Amino acid sequence: MVVRKEEKQKTSRNLVAAALKLSAEKGFSSLSLREVSKEAGITPAAFYRHFHDMEELGLVLIDEVGLGLRQLLRESRRSFDKKGSAVRSSVETFIQYITDNANLFRVLQGERQGSSSAFRKALFAELGRFIEDLAEDLEQGAAKLNQPLEDAALAAEAIVAVAFTVGGEALDLPKQRRVELTERIIKEIKMILRGSLTTKD
Repeated sequence: MVVRKEEKQKTSRNLVAAALKLSAEKGFSSLSLREVSKEAGITPAAFYRHFHDMEELGLVLIDEVGLGLRQLLRESRRSFDKKGSAVRSSVETFIQYITDNANLFRVLQGERQGSSSAFRKALFAELGRFIEDLAEDLEQGAAKLNQPLEDAALAAEAIVAVAFTVGGEALDLPKQRRVELTERIIKEIKMILRGSLTTKD
């Protein structure tokens, strides 16, 4: 019984891994159940023992991609560059990730055209987790610098909006233009942070 359960979990992980790989190549919205099943080494009929449909698999995929990117950004915010800038380190890590994983980022962005309500809800929830993580780091950083923020959650929301909206432009840009875009995002985020500092009346 235990062996069967472990085998089922292994096959489920293989399906998610197959969807991640194929999404990186062509985007999730264009995948078929048959393609994913073949990549995972199972029959289409066996797919239904693990997921009800491609939408359910997509929801798990969003969790996988979002968690990976959140962990990567969390680490980058703690690994300052030579100038000690967590902003630069985070933005450069983010841009590198989305250019290396363009279709996965498009999955996270939503491929919103034609997506189901469940899919959209999962995407907004994932963005909410990014905001929560960043808000927590902003509050901790502000406390260390003795520079309290007016509203860390709003600042985090603005930063995530800039990163995901403006950052999405990097997907179709040549390398030099991506460098320029990176500098633009860094500048915009620093402006948000300066504007979010608590001011005395």
